[in-house]
Amino acid sequence: MKSITINGSQRESVGKKETKALRNAGQVPCVLYGGDKPMHFSAPELAFSKLVYTPNAHTVVIAMENGTSFNAVMQDIQFHPVTDRILHVDFYQLFEDKEITMEIPVHIIGTSKGVLNGGVLRRNQRKLKVKALPSNLPDFVEANITPLKIGSKLYITSLFNPDYKFLHPDNTVVCQVRRSRASVAEFEEELEEAAAEAAAEAAAEEAGEEGAEATAEGGTAEKETEGQE
Repeated sequence: MKSITINGSQRESVGKKETKALRNAGQVPCVLYGGDKPMHFSAPELAFSKLVYTPNAHTVVIAMENGTSFNAVMQDIQFHPVTDRILHVDFYQLFEDKEITMEIPVHIIGTSKGVLNGGVLRRNQRKLKVKALPSNLPDFVEANITPLKIGSKLYITSLFNPDYKFLHPDNTVVCQVRRSRASVAEFEEELEEAAAEAAAEAAAEEAGEEGAEATAEGGTAEKETEGQE
């Protein structure tokens, strides 16, 4: 998985006044969890653009001023409700021998047969929660939709990978191909036409049978008359 480096500065004080001063200076208060004790630090707000404003998943290298660095993943982020500025970020430290849980984006590959036939692809899950060792975390999860026909669903069990584990039920639908409104209308129209044709054929058959019966009855009557004469 790709990694982004964020240069941080140790925070000596974590009070409200100091936190407000950091934000006014364009810095974001952060906390790194997962080690022996939480580590408080700050980093420039611009440093988070490639981490936050992207659909891709990344790990983070937190490089401190004293030369130490920590591998981590972003665990939580808080935004200002009005300005959308980043207010606070929590990180969780990574260790090579400890599994980590992370949301990974789903990349759709292939061309669905159902879509080619007029269906619409619906993406039920754009991200999937996986658990794995840091070295086994994927950049994305591939979902091949080529076999999907109209009405078909792609379940998470089809995406099995021995390197990581999905933290979702086996019946989780990743994506599906549904019939579009246009194709539904066309399908219903075809059904109506087929029903009308079947009714017409049935009526014609019934009329033919009635005509045959009338002819047969007429022939019988003629024979009876001839016999009486």
